[in-house]
Amino acid sequence: MSPHVLILGGTTEARALATALSSRPGVRVTTSLAGRVAQPGALDGEVRVGGFGGARGLAGWLREEGVDALVDATHPFAESITANAARAATETGVTAVVLRRPGWRPGPGDHWHPVPTLDAAADLLPRLGRRVFLTTGRLGLASFAHLTRLHFVARSVDPPEPPLPPGTHVLLARGPFTVPGETALLREHRIDVLVTKDSGGAATAAKLTAARDLGLPVVVVRRPPLPDGVTAVPDVEGVLDRLGLGPGPGGLRAQAATSARVTGDGPAGPVSRGDAGAAGTCP
Repeated sequence: MSPHVLILGGTTEARALATALSSRPGVRVTTSLAGRVAQPGALDGEVRVGGFGGARGLAGWLREEGVDALVDATHPFAESITANAARAATETGVTAVVLRRPGWRPGPGDHWHPVPTLDAAADLLPRLGRRVFLTTGRLGLASFAHLTRLHFVARSVDPPEPPLPPGTHVLLARGPFTVPGETALLREHRIDVLVTKDSGGAATAAKLTAARDLGLPVVVVRRPPLPDGVTAVPDVEGVLDRLGLGPGPGGLRAQAATSARVTGDGPAGPVSRGDAGAAGTCP
């Protein structure tokens, strides 16, 4: 029986992992997307869109589809999804790996203000500036809606969900971004302070360099902690090694072969599609 890997996707790393796994003969890979991004890019392997119905629903899907390994490659701030994945893996005994890109780190000349939550970021803003570049995604802008004396420029891939601060100027754009482009944007909108989540990665890091060059303060929302007992690997190679799909024998192929000999199971059936937009992964 071919080993089956389920990726909870929506990130650049999830896309790269799907490509890497699909290139390995005999490995079946399914990527699950929440359906929150209007136009997700093409993915290698099978794609499932929609939620599972919490940890219990995910555990049932893992059993029904004969999943051998679960890789949580969702956004670092997809806290509830990561918790559900950990519980489902524990319940089913499925091998689980969390793929998380490394977070950003301040360098010389940076003026960072780390905070634990969006609400804490909102509390801090009035002391740092009046014109805010908000790059925390389309969800959670309600935390800033009461700051009526500040002017916000909010950027996201898709239109943000209300409530928004009054008079918010919305920019719809998808990275990667460049330092010259981000510098021009900050100057054009006369930005005093940048707010971002510690998403990590190179695609949206240019704004941090631009803020440093302009001497602007940056409010950085720290990542939520991983569930107890859960650790993360930083790259695709780490996931492949953890799953035993890197160089050398063993790993999931050996597990799947043993399972097929014991149970007589054949390949799993076609993947179903859930309801787009239900709770799933985070872009």
